Amino acid sequence: MIPTPENGEPDDGAANHDVVVIGGGPGGYAAALYGAAAGLDIALIEKAKIGGTCLHVGCIPAKELLETASVYRTVSEAARFGITTSAPSVDWSVTINRKQEVIDNLTSGLTSLLKGRKITLYDGTGTLQSDRSVAVNGGSSGEVHLTADAVVVATGSVPRTLPGFEVDGRVVVTSDEFLSMPALPKTAAVVGGGAIGCEFASTMSDMGTSVTILEALPKILPGCDSDVARVVERSFAKRGIDIRTATRVNGHTPGKKGGTAVHIDGAEDLVVDLVVMAVGRRPNTEGAGLPEAGVEVDPRGFVVVDEYCRTSVEGVWAVGDVIDTPALAHIGFAEGMLAIRDILGEDAMPIDHGRVPWCIYCHPEVAFAGHSEQSAKDAGLEVVASKHRYVGNGRAQIVGDTEGLVKVIALKRPDGTAGQIVGVHMVGPWVTEQLGQAYLAVNWEATVDEVAAFIQPHPTLSELFGETVLSLTGRSLHG
Repeated sequence: MIPTPENGEPDDGAANHDVVVIGGGPGGYAAALYGAAAGLDIALIEKAKIGGTCLHVGCIPAKELLETASVYRTVSEAARFGITTSAPSVDWSVTINRKQEVIDNLTSGLTSLLKGRKITLYDGTGTLQSDRSVAVNGGSSGEVHLTADAVVVATGSVPRTLPGFEVDGRVVVTSDEFLSMPALPKTAAVVGGGAIGCEFASTMSDMGTSVTILEALPKILPGCDSDVARVVERSFAKRGIDIRTATRVNGHTPGKKGGTAVHIDGAEDLVVDLVVMAVGRRPNTEGAGLPEAGVEVDPRGFVVVDEYCRTSVEGVWAVGDVIDTPALAHIGFAEGMLAIRDILGEDAMPIDHGRVPWCIYCHPEVAFAGHSEQSAKDAGLEVVASKHRYVGNGRAQIVGDTEGLVKVIALKRPDGTAGQIVGVHMVGPWVTEQLGQAYLAVNWEATVDEVAAFIQPHPTLSELFGETVLSLTGRSLHG
């Protein structure tokens, strides 16, 4: 439960702050913490749990379950390293309890941090009023009226589903229910082959569930470079995951003894114990009073903002999943900080959403920043590309994980040589931890010659990025 205000507001329920933030997820709490660090008096309203989707039913629990799957794989394959173990088994209740411990520890730390910055926390739903004030109700803070010089809307998102797939938490689940399910199913259909779907499929498959991915688009992981997506497809297929692309579903019929039959256009029904809906998320604006207060919302429910996250109402900003930008926690952090800098009148730099870092934590992991080879060509750019595989990397062979590659896309100079790096796409061991230097190279608009001049430590997984860049200079060592 979120603590009630402790800053001594007037008894009449009215309180004034420099900034009122509606929503305590990554975008909201980042704005609150950053604003408080700049000396602003901040109020933060949250109706559920501080930390939002990311901390409670998103990034953190999903990655904790993926780490459990990783440990299971490691123990299962220990004999390759001369380590003798008995066959591992999964105690799912311990996994779920550990996941909750991680969440609780992070929630406690975040709440303490907010209180330490003298941020006033309100438990309830924040509703924007036509005079730019905010009404708080429906929680332990009671009915409170807040006024402020600026309001930041960060109400986040909720899972989407499809017609014919009503979520019951038993046979049909979204990420909200999946991350706390009491037991692993024997068979599962994952509807959606994007980042969320691939992470859930990877988790279940590694621990013994027979998984089928049903994706409406021609390939899984849309947005990833095709070479990267193919590596994931091959790895999944090798592990027994059935991937069906260009496949549409139109509902399901629950079985009398459990499970359900998923109806697939032009194909036989797929009978499974569990259906996991992983078809994305939609903005959560219910109860926020945005259209009534004059804030423009597009037909899909996203709050319309400019490059500084300003809404159509002066003095109101919106950040995170509630706006039409990449639905990633770290993008919410960046947008929350951007809004505060703009509120302070600083020379804020808009976010280039085409160059943000993306990380997908399935096995094998995927990470990228900037253009894929195809998207660069679609944008009218002349590019050259180089890719190197982890099978030739010494550290990858040492850790016993050689699946994957690094691909670097660069602009083609008039003489045909490679110039500015415009995209880096990676798939393989711990690539989510290796993306940093590639992200900086793309965003600093570095050339291959500039990056190739830097020394990569050996033996490391990350030196494969340096090797790939080096090859684009026309000279290389190992490739």
